[in-house]
Amino acid sequence: MPSTIEVFSDFVCPFCYLAEQPLADAVEGTEVRVCWQPFELRPEPTPTLRPEGDYLQSTWQQVVYPMAERMGVPIVLPRISPQPYSRLAFEGFAYAAERGLGRRYTEQVFRAFFVRQLDIGRPEVLTGVAEQIDLDPEDFRAALDSGRYTAAHQRAMHRAHELGITVVPTILFKGRRLEGVPSAQALHQLLNDTATLSANPTS
Repeated sequence: MPSTIEVFSDFVCPFCYLAEQPLADAVEGTEVRVCWQPFELRPEPTPTLRPEGDYLQSTWQQVVYPMAERMGVPIVLPRISPQPYSRLAFEGFAYAAERGLGRRYTEQVFRAFFVRQLDIGRPEVLTGVAEQIDLDPEDFRAALDSGRYTAAHQRAMHRAHELGITVVPTILFKGRRLEGVPSAQALHQLLNDTATLSANPTS
């Protein structure tokens, strides 16, 4: 059975988007799979951030853009103000994950927000993402409109809180934890350390 790296993330967090490539590189050629898990940094009714505000402006200029440039990842600070809530996008994730398309859905939602600057809080935008990865757009939209996956998302959030998740991205693998955008070195060490522990359970 393949091992699973769980990555707790929020669709409006640029650092979660930037973590995609290091994770994909680290597990390439292994039997480890990456499983994205939801965590809302600012669930309703907590106010979301505004891109014109000092916090996002300084964070992006001083941290996000330099990091993305070093990694060669295209990214822009979306102009949508205030930033969308991510609950509905995560309900869409639950729909996609149930059909084995959670990873692809996550990738496309990140790109919709951080590259195309689309409002991922709007059901029509999420339905477009679903259609892009060959999900049934009519059934997907009906699921969002009816709240069919609200309970599933609430269970996922409850589990994240039980695990003590407070920041994103947080990476869990065989009892080990990494917080923040992981370096290639840190990920390889995580995989190698846990492989060593599995091979030597009494050490």
